[in-house]
Amino acid sequence: MKLAILGGGGFRVPYVYRALLRDTGSPRVDDVWLYDTDPVRLDAMVTILAQLADGVPDAPRVTASGDLSATVAGSDFVFAAIRVGGTEGRTADERVALDLGVLGQETTGPGGIAYGLRTIPVMLDVARTVRELAPEAYVINFTNPAGMITEAMQSVLGERVLGICDTPSGLGRRVAGALGVDPDRVQLDYVGLNHLGWLRRVVADGVDLLPRLLADDTALAGLEEADVFGTDWLRALGCVPNEYLYYYYRNRDAVRAIVDSGETRGEFLVRQQREFYATVRRSDDPAGYWQRTIDARSAAYMAEARQGAAHAEDSDPAHHGYAAVALDVMAAISRNRRATMILNVRNGSTVPALPPDAVVEVPALVDANGVHPLATAGPDLHQAGLMQQVKAVERATIEAATTGSRAAALRAFALHPLVDSLQIARRLVDGYAARIPEIAAVLSR
Repeated sequence: MKLAILGGGGFRVPYVYRALLRDTGSPRVDDVWLYDTDPVRLDAMVTILAQLADGVPDAPRVTASGDLSATVAGSDFVFAAIRVGGTEGRTADERVALDLGVLGQETTGPGGIAYGLRTIPVMLDVARTVRELAPEAYVINFTNPAGMITEAMQSVLGERVLGICDTPSGLGRRVAGALGVDPDRVQLDYVGLNHLGWLRRVVADGVDLLPRLLADDTALAGLEEADVFGTDWLRALGCVPNEYLYYYYRNRDAVRAIVDSGETRGEFLVRQQREFYATVRRSDDPAGYWQRTIDARSAAYMAEARQGAAHAEDSDPAHHGYAAVALDVMAAISRNRRATMILNVRNGSTVPALPPDAVVEVPALVDANGVHPLATAGPDLHQAGLMQQVKAVERATIEAATTGSRAAALRAFALHPLVDSLQIARRLVDGYAARIPEIAAVLSR
């Protein structure tokens, strides 16, 4: 099978390839194409993958390309992880917002809207290319903001596009670990949008174990989310929120912590990646150099929420991170190996509070016939209200990105609960258009 990886010079590509090397099932991916617009980054990844494949006789062959059509043509699966504007664009997403006293983060709040505005037109072009050159392919989208991008691409490709995120599955593993049960034995009841969801039940042998966790001071205190939100808030909610809800429940703390740190996440990554890509090909051990760099990157993940505490996902994510989710999806479809996982999929009737064609993040059954969201209890009033408000923002962003409407862009920023000021929303539209050429181009149509 052919796998096309769009954003093939990205830092997570070795995770995917390492997982492919470990895969012994049939059929399996034997042809990997890496597409990127940056030849330096692309060459670096080819060097690392060659070292990982050394001594593996049946390692999937790797082809690097700057030609999107050649990369996509005839693919069975397309894995999309593109960053339009690069990490420099991410720093602009962060700083324009922070300079106005609101959250600067790449997927949540105004930064996520800005990211979506410049990314959606590019991803729609990708979707049209896939429709023309690989119409039977499934697109597995990790391009952020993942839910918004997936929903936009579904307007071209329908339900052959699904979004993945390793945050919900990581949450499920941590909760299972805190309960002392095998993560493979539990069923997770989770509902939300990408980076905006809640784990409401953890069922093993027909019993919901989450109340036991919430009542256990010792077990709950060891959960990473307890450090982020506090045990009292988890008990007040009666569920465990996705870690990205930190930016909603503790918004002022988040903004203050990012400003006080003196360096945004994007600025850290620009500095780290500039050094990495400039030196990796001269390294005697490029794969080891990549691993040390990615470990440092992981350790600093959402540092503002963890206040110095180590992130729990520092070990090899190829076994359980987003690469594993992507390969599980591909295996379930290509081998008809039925699997249940939390994905970004078309809503249908799953969450009645949202339109049928909205993309939601819920448990879904995946098999050779595609992706099927599972029936779930409706969200409570708080969850539904926040989901509806953020979904309205996502749809206004898609409208602005596809029509060039500044009014739709203003609506997206003004309606977001983390902006809550019409005047600030106007300044955000103007600030992003002035700072980011891709957004200025979108809004000039």
